[in-house]
Amino acid sequence: MEHLELEKSKAYIMVEIIEYVPNSVVIKTILKKSTGNISVISFDSGEGFNERISPFDTFIQIIEGKAEIVIDDAKTLLVTGQSIIIPAHKANSINPNGRFKMILTVIKSGYEE
Repeated sequence: MEHLELEKSKAYIMVEIIEYVPNSVVIKTILKKSTGNISVISFDSGEGFNERISPFDTFIQIIEGKAEIVIDDAKTLLVTGQSIIIPAHKANSINPNGRFKMILTVIKSGYEE
């Protein structure tokens, strides 16, 4: 997994900055800060994220392909261009529907309240 930030003040086409790797999930960090991070992730067919719980809100946008997002047993099929917010402290998983790419944004601030 690659975790290097992208060069700032440069334009990017998100779907083109990451490739598929057979039988793998590839993560490329766009921005990493103490208050959150943004990553582009590619999933080969059959690859996903098993159920987990994050203490932070997470925004997912599909930028190529489609995937099923499960939040507390509620399933939502997202296709290219669609997005969803996974609330903090909710069980969630990401299930593939073929190869797909997504942007994942984790917001770590705002929980002090």
